[in-house]
Amino acid sequence: MTPRLAVRQATLDDVTIVVELRLALLREYDEHPLYGALRADAEERAYELYAMQLTSTREAIYLAERDGRGVGIMRVVDTPSSPLLHPERYCYISSVYVRPEERRRGVLHAMMAEAERWCTARGLSEMRLHNASSSMMAQGAWSALGFEVVEQVRRRPVAAKRGPGTTQARTVAEAR
Repeated sequence: MTPRLAVRQATLDDVTIVVELRLALLREYDEHPLYGALRADAEERAYELYAMQLTSTREAIYLAERDGRGVGIMRVVDTPSSPLLHPERYCYISSVYVRPEERRRGVLHAMMAEAERWCTARGLSEMRLHNASSSMMAQGAWSALGFEVVEQVRRRPVAAKRGPGTTQARTVAEAR
């Protein structure tokens, strides 16, 4: 018999598993130019950040569990749009992670169903998300769920100028 999958909104009591799963997501992208720069104290910082998110009235974190073990996570945020565009608000999906051994077993679909219920209850008519372009598996999963690519995020590091005759960047403390 296959163990039962359940998805529920996480609470502050779940902060430890939320931290574990969200950091596992970041560690999976350790070579990524944006997500790979994990701070040494990330776990310590994560508890405060995720506790704030868990108690926010504008967002929810969904936790997928199989036989009481956390196997997936998804954050949804009621996000204001530009005042010049429709819709006025949309659901921004972020921090989606499913443990590798649980992938292709219905976890993402089950979390999406809860996200859709959350959107409907809030009167939101659209979902948006960003996903790493380096992950073909993620791209395929999101396409299969009906998401289409509508823009790209690009990155360009700014090189600090050093040496004679150039201005060096100052820290906030130096500027005071």
